[in-house]
Amino acid sequence: MRRHIPLVKLAAYLGGLVGLSVLIVLVVRSDFAEMWRTLHSAGGSLLWLAPYRLLFFLLYAVGWRSLLRPYNPLVPGSSGHRQAGFGFLFWVTMVREGIDRLLPVASVGGGIAGVRLVGWRGISTAGAAATVAAEIVLTLAALYVFTVVGLFLLSDLGASHDTLRHVLIALVLSLPMPVVTGLLLRYGSVFGRIEAFLRPMVGASTLSLGAAALDRELRACLSRGRALVFAGVLQLLAFFSASLEIWFVLRLFGHPIDLGVAVMLESMTQAMRHLAFVVPAGLGVQEAVFVLFGHVVGLSSELALAVSMAKRLREVLCGVPALVSWQWAEASRLHAAVRSP
Repeated sequence: MRRHIPLVKLAAYLGGLVGLSVLIVLVVRSDFAEMWRTLHSAGGSLLWLAPYRLLFFLLYAVGWRSLLRPYNPLVPGSSGHRQAGFGFLFWVTMVREGIDRLLPVASVGGGIAGVRLVGWRGISTAGAAATVAAEIVLTLAALYVFTVVGLFLLSDLGASHDTLRHVLIALVLSLPMPVVTGLLLRYGSVFGRIEAFLRPMVGASTLSLGAAALDRELRACLSRGRALVFAGVLQLLAFFSASLEIWFVLRLFGHPIDLGVAVMLESMTQAMRHLAFVVPAGLGVQEAVFVLFGHVVGLSSELALAVSMAKRLREVLCGVPALVSWQWAEASRLHAAVRSP
């Protein structure tokens, strides 16, 4: 029997292949020895990127906790303490980021794992999935604001009209995506309609109850305006905080830049990585964006690639421990389940 590869996996494989090809071309056309010397010049100071990234996780975890509050049960006998405490949600946030950045999955893989992990603490699957879906919409909205700021900065930095036009066209063409997605999730009973479409093929099952519950929780989650604004603002601040990584790294490389330049580079990078979400870890996409927009502000290809490699190093330093701890936790639960009578 012929084995069919799921469409999502096929897209990830093809995206990864294209991204890897772009990365190889960029490295071959650059002076690799010069790029290595630039990285080596920073020394161990690059390791400070890992603890600084905790600020990013902190902002996301606080916003996610506010969305999860109605679904997060209190610990029996406690005075206001919830089963999924902030420390646990902070760890899950790191695991989600590690999955999205380091594993060959699309950018929703971390969210799926997050739903499973918070389920360990008594949060319903429908409630957790609703908050993750709301987070995705908020991330897209925050990213558009961040990208618009980057475009204004790019214009002030004297970018060519062609470059600005191409970025603006991509931004405008993709703008309906978060708007339509948010409206469909809020008013469209998306999962109920999917279940109704699949019912003739799979028959009646608990799938219908799960779809109805998820639609109900999504409508409830997306109607909590104050919590949505709070989480969205924190996500926007997280994007801006990531700009300081570029500012810090270029200072270590002996090429200091203004903070506005760092914001522009980070915003363009994040925008293109999200547009190319099927490319695992934005492989090749991030490097190409750094090279392209780095030339606008006078960065050589070697320097731009060195900055990208420094950010990749930070992803590994933060992501690998999170993924290892996740697998250890999964193994511990499996071992406990096997030993229990």
